Amino acid sequence: MSERGQTGILEEFRVEFLKCWERLPNRGLFLGLLAAWLLLFQCYGNSTFGYVDTPSLFGWMWNAYSGGDGSEEHGKFVPLVVLLLFWWKRKDLMAAAAGLWLPGLLVFGLGLALHVVGYMVQQPRVSIIGLFVGLYGLMGLAWGWRFLWASFFPFFLFAFSVPLGSLAERITFPLRLLVTYLSVGISQAVGCDVLRDGSRIFDAQRTFQFDVAPACSGIRSLVALIALTLIFGYVAFKSWWRRGLMILAAFPLAVFSNVTRITFTIFIAELFGQDAGKTVEQNSGFVTFAVAIACVLALERWLREPKPAAPAPGSQPA
Repeated sequence: MSERGQTGILEEFRVEFLKCWERLPNRGLFLGLLAAWLLLFQCYGNSTFGYVDTPSLFGWMWNAYSGGDGSEEHGKFVPLVVLLLFWWKRKDLMAAAAGLWLPGLLVFGLGLALHVVGYMVQQPRVSIIGLFVGLYGLMGLAWGWRFLWASFFPFFLFAFSVPLGSLAERITFPLRLLVTYLSVGISQAVGCDVLRDGSRIFDAQRTFQFDVAPACSGIRSLVALIALTLIFGYVAFKSWWRRGLMILAAFPLAVFSNVTRITFTIFIAELFGQDAGKTVEQNSGFVTFAVAIACVLALERWLREPKPAAPAPGSQPA
């Protein structure tokens, strides 16, 4: 795209954004309260100084997203996705925005109470929930309950900003065992001489051995697929049962993609040794995720809602 074309798109966005912003009531009130709310979490957001030496909840969140095995890294991109969906729904949001709605203070108060509790008991995840609940309440205070209802789905995606940390072990451990069991079962069915011990996979001669680690259990692809199917289902369908089925499909697809990856790794290790299998396992994640996305697209095509029938020529509208 030429520089002139890019400038034209940016100018169109600027004009449209300013037009939407000017239509919103209570802009100054919202911005002032928002600045104070964010400043609170910047200065008094985190009390776990022994783990992350910063008073900022945002600093704690960034450290959680950047550390470990990368399973929390998606949290960095959630705000951008939410803003893009807000922009996509801007006409509905502008139509729903009304005047001051005082019950929004109750929602805001709930968010503040959650943060106080999280701060006192040193649970930043509770404070993160309080941060978003309070922000939701401020939008309701400034723009009314209809705006809250219209913005609920995009805003709900902030739930993916809450790092699971050690809490994910309750999900990853059963997934590790399931992925190991299915991968070894498939490999044995086609003649591979492999055994399993918990989440460990090895051949009878012990020439290779792999451990299905938490990062390979499917939790990373499960979170990504749930977010993907949630957004895709909401955008593509209007009926709730189709949206729900699309979201539920994330669970078997995450297992399927990781079983495919581990099984293929076993085949390569059987033929060429552990080093070759390790190389495949470490570099094939994007391939299995691409397979899962292809399955999501196929499911969308199967569930696609029928188009309304076109009126017969010459017929009068009802």
